[in-house]
Amino acid sequence: MMRQMRENTKWIMLATALAFVALMVFEWGADVTGRSSGGLGEIGTVNGDPVLYDEYMFVYRNLYDQVQSQQIEPITSQQNKEIEDQAFEEVVNQILVRQELERRGIRVSDDEVRQAAQFSPPPDLAGEPAFLTDGRFDLQKYQQFLATTTEQFLLQLEAYYRDVIPRGKLMRQISAGVHLTDAQLWRTWRDQNESVEVRYIPFDPGTRIADSEVAISGAEIQDYYDANPEEFEQPARVRVKVSVIDKAPTAADSAASLQRALDLRQEILDGADFGEIARLESADESTSADGGLIGVFGRGAMVPAFDTASFEAPIGQLTEPVETSFGYHLIEVLDRWGQDSASVRHILIEKRRTEDSEVAMLTLADSLEALGEQLSLDDAAAQLGLTVTEVELTSQFAFVTGAGQVSEGADWALEEAEIGDVSPVFETQQAFYALELLSSTPAGILPIEAARPAIEQQILFDKKQARSVEEAEGVVARIRAGEGLPNVAADEGLDVRSAGPFSRDDFVPGLGRQNAAIGTSFGLAPGQVSGVVTTPANTFVLEVLNRVPADSTAWVEQIDDQRAQIEAFVTNTRLQLWMSGLRDAADVVDRRAEVLQPLDEEPIQSPFGFGF
Repeated sequence: MMRQMRENTKWIMLATALAFVALMVFEWGADVTGRSSGGLGEIGTVNGDPVLYDEYMFVYRNLYDQVQSQQIEPITSQQNKEIEDQAFEEVVNQILVRQELERRGIRVSDDEVRQAAQFSPPPDLAGEPAFLTDGRFDLQKYQQFLATTTEQFLLQLEAYYRDVIPRGKLMRQISAGVHLTDAQLWRTWRDQNESVEVRYIPFDPGTRIADSEVAISGAEIQDYYDANPEEFEQPARVRVKVSVIDKAPTAADSAASLQRALDLRQEILDGADFGEIARLESADESTSADGGLIGVFGRGAMVPAFDTASFEAPIGQLTEPVETSFGYHLIEVLDRWGQDSASVRHILIEKRRTEDSEVAMLTLADSLEALGEQLSLDDAAAQLGLTVTEVELTSQFAFVTGAGQVSEGADWALEEAEIGDVSPVFETQQAFYALELLSSTPAGILPIEAARPAIEQQILFDKKQARSVEEAEGVVARIRAGEGLPNVAADEGLDVRSAGPFSRDDFVPGLGRQNAAIGTSFGLAPGQVSGVVTTPANTFVLEVLNRVPADSTAWVEQIDDQRAQIEAFVTNTRLQLWMSGLRDAADVVDRRAEVLQPLDEEPIQSPFGFGF
């Protein structure tokens, strides 16, 4: 069906939503509520409505293709699991929206469909070159196309609008009432554009007062522990052994990449066209289509080695391979204007594993998994010459040096494994890795003895800060009596620091961001000195030196754009919160683990007939 449509209208690229609705209506036998008369079965339910395998797979394949198109390396097992979970969540959300449309009785009339089809083409169609005149959408061309296109396409277009229009009505209902007053817009503009300069005295309680000057009792520690139980909540955690197989190119791989760069350089010196070699061989996709042309850039714009070659190599002469973190570059300087700017083209040869090296790495990973089924991780790794380390993992922090985020392995250890189990080999973009579960601790409250060091540090700081507040009050009293802030600071052995100009939204070194010190700075007039100001990390006395009000004329000139941007943000936030609330209240049953076979047992076929 889709192939025939493309043959009839080769210059039309349908939006994903249009294709999705068409598939749902024509291939799954579903109506606009999502109910199906066929399909390969249910993989879950949402408030009793089925999550269909075909619907899930359609979303999964689209997400898979999107991720794969954004990277050169094959998708890892961890990425694939994340894609699977995201696809399921997206289908759940689609069903929840359909249920909400039914609950609210939101419908679309035939006339609404006709009007939308005639005057509001899907976004992807509106940008098609065939419908443009002088670069702008030409409604007449589009309507002429509708008058001559196939019935099949019109049916798909109708299905699209019968899905999209009700959703638009629902979204408008949810976001109704989003309006920002001029006063709100002005406050936002002012916070971003009004600025002050200050000088201040930091009392630095953490360092200015010695630990030996503060006493902490056991009763104080117990009281703090009892009053702040949320601070000591601990997620479930596991202790595991881990063995990592790094995917990074070996020294031999790097040498092979260098040799490839040298071979290409020689080809160019022997007469091959630089631009053609760049188009065929360069790993820099942003420049390869243009024959490696980077264009004009200034000194310091590139990484050091590339920058040095660009401003030191003779014009028109091909450099030796230049090594950077990206790989090896063959550089030709086309023109240069002193040491200010240069025009350059280049060919990038990445440091990548050779085919033999890749096979050896995969074989090593397979061997680790096979041995792990029979031996401890220590013994399996020892036979393969791999190292083993110990780490602690939680669902909130699952990181292994050399492998990066290991959420897939953490899920295995937290949810599936028994003590002593060795995992399958998992994969991240950086490495392959296997785990052995050593111990498992359920979620709970950290015992007071384990929490004691952190509590002592907090009480210690609180007491020091109370002392610094007393000292600061004495300084403020002297300033109020007529002494200058710099003189009092010098007499008390305190530093005076300066900051600004800064806005309410800025992070200010020494003061912090969006805290009492920043707020106080904007509450004072130039020349005015604050009282004692405390933040979670310090104690201050501040004096405003200068204040530059926000430009009200500039604000008026941009208010329409500002309103549109902020209202769009507020609307999107409201929709996200609404969707989150709908999801939290839903009864969702995920049966994928029971229904679906592992991908390595039953390969998933892409829409184009190739197995993943």
